[in-house]
Amino acid sequence: MSKRLVVLGGGESGVGTAVLGKHKGFEVFVSDFGSIKEKYKQVLIHNEIDWEDGGHTDAYILNADVVMKSPGIPDTAPIVKSLMEKGVEVISEIEFAATYTNALVVGITGSNGKTTTASLTYQVLKDGGLNVALGGNIGKSFAGLVDEGGHEHYVLELSSFQLDGIEAFAPHIAVLTNLSPDHLDRYEYKYENYIESKFRIIMNQSEADYFIYDGDDEEIARWLQKNPIKPKKMPFSLLREVEEGAYLKNQEIILTINNKQHAMPIANLGLQGQHNIKNAMAASTVAKLLGIRKETIRQSLEDFQGVEHRLEKVLKINNVMYVNDSKATNVNATFYALDSMQTPTVWIVGGVDKGNDYTELLQLVNEKVKAIICVGMDNEKIVNNFGNIVDVMVEAHSMSDAVRVAYRLAERGDCVLLSPACASFDLFENYEDRGRQFKEAVRNL
Repeated sequence: MSKRLVVLGGGESGVGTAVLGKHKGFEVFVSDFGSIKEKYKQVLIHNEIDWEDGGHTDAYILNADVVMKSPGIPDTAPIVKSLMEKGVEVISEIEFAATYTNALVVGITGSNGKTTTASLTYQVLKDGGLNVALGGNIGKSFAGLVDEGGHEHYVLELSSFQLDGIEAFAPHIAVLTNLSPDHLDRYEYKYENYIESKFRIIMNQSEADYFIYDGDDEEIARWLQKNPIKPKKMPFSLLREVEEGAYLKNQEIILTINNKQHAMPIANLGLQGQHNIKNAMAASTVAKLLGIRKETIRQSLEDFQGVEHRLEKVLKINNVMYVNDSKATNVNATFYALDSMQTPTVWIVGGVDKGNDYTELLQLVNEKVKAIICVGMDNEKIVNNFGNIVDVMVEAHSMSDAVRVAYRLAERGDCVLLSPACASFDLFENYEDRGRQFKEAVRNL
């Protein structure tokens, strides 16, 4: 008799898992507390997979042999608690998919920079001629890619939520871009719980594996001092020389792997800014470990133009540049964005606060921001933190409203920056929807 796989959540990871499970001989049922998008319903119908949405029916779920919980569903959800009490195995899509592939996996996590680093790593490996796919928390689900088959390498962007549900998953190369407080609402507002979650990426690695990480990050250094690890450490640093890994010297990235040194100039990197040098270091280290030629790496880094919704230049209108950084869903990401602004800035900020501490932005806001436009249901914290620092603070009720106000406030040579520092779920479907609405509103000016 076939085992019963129940999938909670009918989004990208849920439907990918359902289809893979069906092809591996499971009896599959998909249940979504909200509504399943039409495009995913069609995939389920096409694959003859049973599903429900608009609520969970206990009788169809609690009899599962294994449950895949989509990353957006917290452990505190009543249905998850019921499954735990019954002793049913609850895993993540990453764990489920990993059991069906022998391909080499590069796993990339971190509070910020993981999408750029994953996209950049994928590009370099692809340019180097490897048969590689990109997925996980970005684009296609890992399960969906494994179901397609035929890939020898995977580059996976992994969120802390995805790592929370792994048991045996072990990437051959793990990358941790950095740590800063994020999603604390899911971790009992304890930063240390969130940090532990990120480090799950290396928990099953062996001595034959690699761990690439930001050697300048104090939280990472502190954790590594307390916890011995098996994989080979490959730090990258802007501040000091490292024996193995990457560092910056005389405007060149110096890569050292197996006692061989490789130097690459940073002057022509496609993406500029300190954080992007780090992203480039991480991607180059992965590429070099996988045998990609230095010339190919250099060319890829120079050609790479970045990812949508991450400091994306939209349009210049009346000599005012409009920049979409909707992907900045935490304070640290917005710090990078404000830090990179060279002109007076009208800043659009706000959304669902995940336990944000805005103090680290105070100095930058004081230096760079001439006006703040709040776009969110509850802007009290933003008003309290920055009300005394900027002369103009406006609350907007929609993205088009916010952009129209910004248009009136910005003068020639200024910049209008959408960098919300918050999640998007109060007014938008997700950060992509928020970014697209911003771009559309700018184009309609």
